Parts: sequence; C-alpha cells; structure tokens
Amino acid sequence: MITPQSASPALDSRLDSFEHEFAAERRAVTAALEQCAATLIPPEWRSVGDAARYAMLGSGKRIRGVLVLAAYRAAGGAGDAAPLAAAVEIVHAYSLVHDDLPCMDDDDLRRGRPTVHRKWDVRTATLAGFAMVPLAVRATLAGAENLGLTRAQANALVAELMRAGGAGGMIGGQLLDLESHGVDFGLPELERIHRGKTGELIAASVKMGGIAAGAAEPKLAALARFGHAIGLAFQIADDVLDVTATSDQLGKTAGRDAALGKQTYPALLGVEGALARASALVADACGAVRASGLVSDRLQQLAKFVILRES
Repeated sequence: MITPQSASPALDSRLDSFEHEFAAERRAVTAALEQCAATLIPPEWRSVGDAARYAMLGSGKRIRGVLVLAAYRAAGGAGDAAPLAAAVEIVHAYSLVHDDLPCMDDDDLRRGRPTVHRKWDVRTATLAGFAMVPLAVRATLAGAENLGLTRAQANALVAELMRAGGAGGMIGGQLLDLESHGVDFGLPELERIHRGKTGELIAASVKMGGIAAGAAEPKLAALARFGHAIGLAFQIADDVLDVTATSDQLGKTAGRDAALGKQTYPALLGVEGALARASALVADACGAVRASGLVSDRLQQLAKFVILRES
C-alpha cells in the first residue's frame, strides 16, 4: 500500500475499506455504463460494437465516475448523476484502448484481461476507441436530460468533457508523452505532460459534477483546482506502483514505464520523494475545497485514496 505522510489515522482506516465505502456509487456508475452499452451501441457496429462494449464494461474502480458523483453532491446536487458519470468513464475507457495500441504503449494486458487489440485486432480497437467519443457525448446529453438541466448547462458539460479529452488535455498530454520517450527532462516538463494526459480528465470529472449541480464560478474554480491536484497525485501513484507492484496486483504489465524509456516521478524524485510530492498535492486539493465552503468528507476520502490505492 502507498502510504502518504499526510493521511490521518481516521481516514486511513476508512480508506482500507474503499471498495465497501464507495460500493453504492461504483455500482451506480457501472449500471449506467451497462445502460449506455445497451442503448447507444447499434447492432450494425458488429465487432467494433463488441469491442467498445468490452472496453466500457471492463472491471475498474470507476474513480472518475465516483468523483463526478461526489462533486455533484458536495455542490448541492440531489438528482441521479450516474448517467453523467458514465460519460466520463466512457472517455477514460476509450483512452485506455488507444493507449494500449502497438503505436502507443503496446500492452497486452488491461484490468487483468487481454487488451482490446489483442482480443480483436488493431483495426477494430482503433475504430472502437474512435466510436466511443461520440458515445460519450450522447451519454453526457442523456445525463443532463436525466437531471433536468438547461441546454446551456448541457452544452457546458459537453464542452468541458471534450476540452479535457482533446488537444489541450488528454490527447495533447499523450502526444507530449510519446515524444518524451528516451528523453531526460525535469519535474516541470513531467508535470506538464501529466496535467494533460491524466489530470485534465480527472479535473473535468470534478468540475462536471459542480456544473451539473449549478455551482457558482468560485466553487467551480475550487473543484477544478482539487481535480488538477489529485490528477497529478494519481499519476504519481501510478508511477510508483509501476515499480513497486506486480502485474497481478496491477491487472496490467508492471515495469512498462522503464521498458518504454519514460521519465517518471520515482526516477526524478525517488519513491519517497514522489510520495511526498503526492501528499503535498492531496493536501492542496483538500485545502481548496475546504476554503471554498465545499466541505465534503467524500471528496477528501477520494483524494486520499488516489495515493493509498494498491492498483
């Protein structure tokens, strides 16, 4: 287990049972994903639809979806935001399909199962990933309608999700990551990569919960700050686990970062230094929501879990 110096004993004990604590939220997000797969994927897609469904419904912690729900509640939302949370998880699932392709990280295992291109082929996996982007837009609009949101709110949700997943966010960070293989650089450059590749979608998850709840701009800014901070902390935890955990624990191939010549937080800071940086980011995240009046034990639990997780 990755143990941050700043985690309190009370939170530590609760986080040991994360699977239990957030079981209801995780079930709700998974059920919403199953509904999306059943209603949004047309039978004409054939193997591409099967591959998209496989990617969307693979086992996972649903952290991004749970963050949507926690932020929505923290900002005063009272409806069922699970369909909206599913939209974020679809974008995340698509990113994993493409991340595993031979032209990217070339991995064979994801969440303990063959990656999509290994179960089908590269062409099918590529098309399935592309197809999941408009599925996510449709899921976002359906989620907004389910909550009775205005057209302006629905548009803002779609814009936030697509911005986070685009050139200024996840795709841009992935491009920087690919260009950095085998190149030595420092912490500012590494964090620029991961703010885009990992942090933007996590930040969007939190901010979308606030938008759906009708939060005012100062609270949306605090949620965004929270999300960006835990997004980087999440990536640090990933980097540390890649060098400290086994493939069985991770559900994917351990040691891939070193094999691909990637710069990582442990390589730059050492494992202890990386964990100290993650702890500082979690403290900043929790401070941001407290200062804005968004007192939420759920958000703070999730922030701590990001670096207490074992896979």
